[in-house]
Amino acid sequence: MTTTAAQPTGVALSLRRLYLARFAFAVVWAGLLFAAASALGPVSVALLVLYPVFDVAAAVVDARSARTTKPVAGLYVNLVISLLAAVGLAVAASSGIPGVLRVWGVWAVVAGLVQLAVGIARRGMGGQWPMILSGGISVVAGTTFVIQSTKEGAALTTLAGYAVLGGIFFLVSALRLGRAAKN
Repeated sequence: MTTTAAQPTGVALSLRRLYLARFAFAVVWAGLLFAAASALGPVSVALLVLYPVFDVAAAVVDARSARTTKPVAGLYVNLVISLLAAVGLAVAASSGIPGVLRVWGVWAVVAGLVQLAVGIARRGMGGQWPMILSGGISVVAGTTFVIQSTKEGAALTTLAGYAVLGGIFFLVSALRLGRAAKN
């Protein structure tokens, strides 16, 4: 019994640290993108590719800490989706902002569905309702990005707002996991 009780706490603490790191990354990344997003240049393209690459690294860390729990398969799916998004964004950048928004939107929809599934699978651990909500919002936001890509004046700055909102959900979930780990 002691080992079983300790595992969720260990996973919860590991997730808490990961979620805090994801919050910090999202806020810094959003600020940098907002500053560089007036056009697609080397800095903004590097930032666009960096975001899903960071998501890959986070999925690896998450999967390693969660090997004893069910959602590992979803984390590996997220890893593949994010790798494809990084490549897709690098290619789409050559076609302009609408192409970037389309790729980002599709990635947000698919990754949001995966995040939703993983959050539901982990809900007994505590602190997962923000992740479940974030997954649902990501699906809606991704759809919005795809629609926005068809309109005149599409801008990358909306992606910065998306990252900040996602970061806030990670922060809330980290705080809730901290409480769950203490219990």
